Amino acid sequence: MLVDNHNREINYLRLAVTDRCNLRCNYCMPAEGINFVNNDKLLTIDELKKVSKVLVSQGVNKIRITGGEPFVRKNLMELLRYLKQLDGLDDISITTNATLIGPYIDELKNLGIKNINVSLDAIDRTTFERITRRNQYDTVHGNLIRLITEGFNVRINFIVLDGQNEQDIIPILALMKHYPVSVRFLEEMPFNGGSKSFQKIAWDYQVILAHITNHFPDYLKLESPKTSTSINYKIKDHKGTFGLIPSFSRTFCGSCNRLRITATGDVITCLYGSPKANLRTILRGKDTKVGVENAILRAVGNRAKSGFDAQKEHTGVFESSMTSIGG
Repeated sequence: MLVDNHNREINYLRLAVTDRCNLRCNYCMPAEGINFVNNDKLLTIDELKKVSKVLVSQGVNKIRITGGEPFVRKNLMELLRYLKQLDGLDDISITTNATLIGPYIDELKNLGIKNINVSLDAIDRTTFERITRRNQYDTVHGNLIRLITEGFNVRINFIVLDGQNEQDIIPILALMKHYPVSVRFLEEMPFNGGSKSFQKIAWDYQVILAHITNHFPDYLKLESPKTSTSINYKIKDHKGTFGLIPSFSRTFCGSCNRLRITATGDVITCLYGSPKANLRTILRGKDTKVGVENAILRAVGNRAKSGFDAQKEHTGVFESSMTSIGG
């Protein structure tokens, strides 16, 4: 079992398999993109397997595959097949923009990997294309509906961007009332490739809730797991639910059970903090298993108490792109 220096059990790994993405969302990176790392700097599929095995042996029982866009990564399914047979790993989930997942839906279903988070920041085509800077609306919509109708546990992650997509909050809830989907609204975070700097946000989770309940006053708050990052609600007559994730307000730090490993092997104990170690060199040296175990133990044992404390670790955090951090 992994327990940090603030007595929080760490059992959830967010494993980035690539820093690349086929969209260019304006809150994530500049229009020209970022300098993606060379392939030899990325963890190989075999190295990702080794990291996963070590972390599971240390008590991690949930792994979420992230990116960039995970399905950009060649041989991703090989990794997923491996993870499915790891003893002690109870839950494998994926966060995707749903542009490339289509050809893999059948195998994912056969493997029993059914927890899929779809990043979707607009339900209107024009807004979607303006934010993503790409013409992928039909593909995303088609894959989303297919995932829902084929019985996947779908959660939509919608980052509320002031002046860009707040007009889509109510329409996406109105559309999804007919489906057993959780629509989760995230506060905007200052990881945007340096395109914007701010100290506060207009649409925090309380403002988002007030906006929603003004339109849907008949709702109730749901009980959520202690480690949940989302505050969850159900609107009367809606098949699904909605959630609020205070990703900028950072109200959930006290029960955080997450660890991040980036596509280049950086160990990140808080989204707002600096890397605590890099596993790539260790994995390419001797005594790999022991080296990774010790690096993880040191990182977890030197964890910031909150995202606000972690933010103080370095001044360049706001110049980072979410696609390189791992989401």
